Amino acid sequence: MEHIVIIGNGISGVTLARHIRKLSDKKITIVSAEADYFFSRTALMYVYMGHMKFEHTQPYENWFWKKNRIELKKGYVKQVETETKTLHFAEGDTLQYDKLIIATGSKPNKFGWPGQDLNGVMGMYHKQDLETLEAHAPNNDVCKRAVIVGGGLIGIELAEMLNSRSIPVTFLVREDSFWNGVLPQGESEMINRHIKNHHIDLRLSTNLKAINSDENGNVKSVIIEETGEELECNVVGLTAGVTPNIDFIKDSGIEIGRGVKVNRFLETNIPDVYAIGDCAEQHEAIGNRRPIEAVWYTGRMMGEVLAQTICGNKMEYKPGHWFNSAKFLDIEYQTYGWVFGKNGRPDYEQHFHWKHEDDTKCITVAYDKNTNQFLGINTFGIRMRHEVFDKWLTEKRDVDYVMKNLSEANFEPEFYSRFENEILQAYTNQLQTA
Repeated sequence: MEHIVIIGNGISGVTLARHIRKLSDKKITIVSAEADYFFSRTALMYVYMGHMKFEHTQPYENWFWKKNRIELKKGYVKQVETETKTLHFAEGDTLQYDKLIIATGSKPNKFGWPGQDLNGVMGMYHKQDLETLEAHAPNNDVCKRAVIVGGGLIGIELAEMLNSRSIPVTFLVREDSFWNGVLPQGESEMINRHIKNHHIDLRLSTNLKAINSDENGNVKSVIIEETGEELECNVVGLTAGVTPNIDFIKDSGIEIGRGVKVNRFLETNIPDVYAIGDCAEQHEAIGNRRPIEAVWYTGRMMGEVLAQTICGNKMEYKPGHWFNSAKFLDIEYQTYGWVFGKNGRPDYEQHFHWKHEDDTKCITVAYDKNTNQFLGINTFGIRMRHEVFDKWLTEKRDVDYVMKNLSEANFEPEFYSRFENEILQAYTNQLQTA
């Protein structure tokens, strides 16, 4: 019986295993060094905030795996030997495979800062990070201040977590406005104000120079690069992006760039070896997407597609229109299609931006100024329907059509009806002045 071995028990690896089981009787083993059972990574923050217990983050009961004949092996893969199809574990044992899937996800970036490995320094990605945070920041008596380095989505989640226990937070962001490599200016500036309104000490255009230790190897303070200022703190969160977690395959002959190089069928250069999720890197990016996508839903889609291929129905990975969602403290964010910040914004891309006077709701619509084709939308504090935008992007609707029918896409029509006229009026005014 063919043995499928999946390294990694995140959303990609688990989706793959479930779908292979639906389609076949192959032998399946999931290998993970992190946790005994699959859990929802995005829910870790809610455990710390007291909204749920860790076991509530596990979507499947513990009996699920045995019932579905999916073997779970806890262990750290030290080496992959592709000629003999053998995995070597740090514990000294080995495992043979017929087909191997690498789904090991990401790890937080570290940039060689002095003190980056002290006690109390963590990312916010793994179950172990949550345990470290609980140990070093159980309350504001033990943790007088936390410093977060890097202004992405994980950074804002960590800030919200610490905020929930009234632990003072200083947020060091390299850019001159929050996440402005991704967000257009108006949105980025609104988020700056929103963070400060939550009494978080946001410091833009600010870099970390070093992390200092006390006599016991714990975090004592950080030094700011630009000013030399020393800030006392007990916890440092490193949230300056993530990198594929692939150190263990460096000598395996599997081709790597930043991630494991794959084609559109998620195949590597070695027969019977595949990669999916955050650690997979497309040889050529798909449309405007990045070659590596550390996004929950693309990992799930890759798992579903690859299961078809492994079970004899070869299928290409086609992720469709870009979308994503997140939260900035209590403002929900959604994006559909492409709305570029200052990085990589093409010269034909025009924006219409509307912001509500309460400074917690806004939309930005991107369109092609030459053809008027709708390119994408960002919404903050207004929930939109995915399937409607997906359809409009496929139909290549023009921006006028989208603006006039925006209420169709709104998740809460009665909420939207209060702003509809205002948004349309602002849009019409912009067209006239343009």
